[in-house]
Amino acid sequence: MDKDLHRARLAEGVYFSSIQDRKFKHNCISVNLITPLEEETVTTNAILPYLLRRGSKKCPDPTQLERTLCELYGASLGADTGKSGERQILSCSIVGIDDRFALEGESVSAGCARLLGEIVLEPNITGGAFPEEDFRLERQNLIDTIQADINDKRAYTVSQCKALMCEGHRLAIPKYGWVEKAEQLTPQMAAEQYRRLIDTAQVEIIFIGCGSPDGAREEFARLFAALERHPAPFAPEPVVETAGAVKEKTVEMEIAQSKMAMGFRTGSIPDKAAMDAVKLMAFLYGGTPFSRLFVHVREEKSLCYYCAARFDQVTGILMVDIGVERDDQPAARAAILEQLAAVAAGDFSDEELASARLSYINSLRSVPDGLSAQESWYLGQILRGTQFTPEEEVEAIARVDREAVIAAANQVTLDTVYFLAAKPGENKEKEEGQHE
Repeated sequence: MDKDLHRARLAEGVYFSSIQDRKFKHNCISVNLITPLEEETVTTNAILPYLLRRGSKKCPDPTQLERTLCELYGASLGADTGKSGERQILSCSIVGIDDRFALEGESVSAGCARLLGEIVLEPNITGGAFPEEDFRLERQNLIDTIQADINDKRAYTVSQCKALMCEGHRLAIPKYGWVEKAEQLTPQMAAEQYRRLIDTAQVEIIFIGCGSPDGAREEFARLFAALERHPAPFAPEPVVETAGAVKEKTVEMEIAQSKMAMGFRTGSIPDKAAMDAVKLMAFLYGGTPFSRLFVHVREEKSLCYYCAARFDQVTGILMVDIGVERDDQPAARAAILEQLAAVAAGDFSDEELASARLSYINSLRSVPDGLSAQESWYLGQILRGTQFTPEEEVEAIARVDREAVIAAANQVTLDTVYFLAAKPGENKEKEEGQHE
């Protein structure tokens, strides 16, 4: 594996990055349009990758698109809408076999890049609008996706906690937007927003696979050379380091199992060493099945069905979420804070710290095992302005000592508590997934 991330500027605001790993037989190419989260555009943006995936000017219907994919030895297309901090990420991708497996010696990777480029830059827009039927189907899919969020009560509780925690800031904006705005969308609105996005978005093209990225890079350089773009500068809001007064909200719902999410601020993180300490501290606190939260809150005290902590290094937010009986919520909340205080006081064994470190390192070592995992890893590195490999991250985590973990825990402050409470008297039958 070539451990270096090779990065080249193709045009104004357009970059091509590649990692070669010979153990794979396929190559993955993704085009990521990155734009600030804005209430006015987030919902319209969210539908665009899925509309683009349905075809291009040269392949305007599913039959022609499928024929082209078959000619590329069964290449597969993907689309996604994501979120990283205050930015929305709209992605279209293609996965195809490497050129060395082509029967006639043709460049499959260049063909995949050409098709993906046409899908992103030459979409099936006629008369200033996407096709009505394609749009109708994808708008309903978007509405269904947004509405499905509330059906996953655990994810819904965490998202509502983050929204309350970051109220008034871009961080509070959901990546798919809102149902009421999706219902108002039209094929013309989507086409207009597509044109604005292509003109202003940061474009990150990533090639991950066993083959040479040269053909794909040349194709995208040719396609973007024909465009005059005006990328908009991105100025992130300052990260909130320390919580003020604790914000609290309780919402009752007809559910079998109550959920609670607690959002914490993690203080000043001036450099990578400090960031590594916070990440390892979060694993020790609640990131594994043998973490402080799992062992002491769930197993010893039986106060919850699941209990976990996750740290987002982009936002500096540490989120703890649990499934809990309504009457046990006060005791569970106190126990969660008690375990944070224990970590801050150094009340954990060397064996606990070693287990947390090993668990984190094992998760890092799994990144090179898949194309999508590597693509996600390096896109995250690019967005953060770094170029660390998983192997370098392993070495960094190995250097974090006990004192650094304690110092990181001492900076954590509680910001927000969101409690999704089962209505009194509701059936207490256990929900599926309560033991996550």
